[in-house]
Amino acid sequence: MSLDSKLLEILACPEDKGPLFYFHSDAFLYNPRLHRKYLVRDGIPVMLVEESVAVDAAEHTELERRIVAESIHPTFV
Repeated sequence: MSLDSKLLEILACPEDKGPLFYFHSDAFLYNPRLHRKYLVRDGIPVMLVEESVAVDAAEHTELERRIVAESIHPTFV
């Protein structure tokens, strides 16, 4: 299930208020600055810091690669 484009335009990390990258096929939003994923459950982004998932250095590197390779744009600029 895809997130609405209007929602994506305004979604920000609840901790640092910066933009996120939406990985549609994996159902999560990613904050590369904090190395944190926010899961999307049943089409609803779970934007709670305490429920976010920490990403280790290896996964961060892979996600950064995918952002470039798949042309994933930030939620806002």
